[in-house]
Amino acid sequence: MLRFKADYKTIFYMVLTTVLFAVQWIVTGVNPLLYPVYLFLSVAVSVITHNHNHVQIWKSKLMNTLTDYWLTVFYGFPIFAWIPTHNKNHHKLNNRLGDYTITYRFSEKNNLATLLTYPTISGFYQQKAIRNFLKDLYHNNKKRFYLCVSQYLILAVWIAAALFIDEKKALLFVIIPQQVSLFSVLIFNYVQHVHANEESEYNHSRNFTGFLNFLLFNNGYHTIHHETAGLHWSKTPEEHKKIEHLIDDSLLERSFWWFIVRNYFLGLFIGKFKTDSMRLKRIENKRLEIQTAAE
Repeated sequence: MLRFKADYKTIFYMVLTTVLFAVQWIVTGVNPLLYPVYLFLSVAVSVITHNHNHVQIWKSKLMNTLTDYWLTVFYGFPIFAWIPTHNKNHHKLNNRLGDYTITYRFSEKNNLATLLTYPTISGFYQQKAIRNFLKDLYHNNKKRFYLCVSQYLILAVWIAAALFIDEKKALLFVIIPQQVSLFSVLIFNYVQHVHANEESEYNHSRNFTGFLNFLLFNNGYHTIHHETAGLHWSKTPEEHKKIEHLIDDSLLERSFWWFIVRNYFLGLFIGKFKTDSMRLKRIENKRLEIQTAAE
């Protein structure tokens, strides 16, 4: 029933997430060994949501709908929202003006403050696209509209039931993991695009090529993902290799965590560790060209 055999790994992650939720809620409470794994899986849920949005996991429409519901409650937001904000907007504009998720909306800097405020700012500006998408569905595709709205209902019931049963457990095992999931996926988007050149064919995204790809479904290969959004996550490493030589070395990072430490912490004291904006360099070069031509 799976479209790609590689998604047995996806199903394993989903089953493990469900099991850890149940075990901690019913048996152990917050377990110092299990809870960090559970929060990591919450990050993985956001990546699975992204992948399922691009290439649905199942051949069966019913199974995909049920997966939509499962992802909605563990991700913390109706996953249909990826269609207007990600598929139809971000992939079309790719961090150019008009992209609801642009990294330079209020600042061209790339520091800890811009990193940590980005998820809230980006999330806020995406709401308009979601509302407009629902309005369009209401007038043109009622069946799909009610299917999308049902994700809101399922999510509301899930959170309300958890809070009714046990507020503390709801906070620890439902709400906090959801926020981790929502926050992390936007952090990934930010670091993959900030200070890249949104007008370039191959330098529009930062890529992370290390071990984290094994854990998070090759999410670090971002340039090739934008070039072929319908490519299944299991195919991205081999396709990335075909274009890697065309990507600027500064946008090829081995370690996600070393990038975070280097740019956002060491960069406070050592200037060479901070990223340079390829976008600003392009704008400045264009300005100089116009000035030279005018002279």
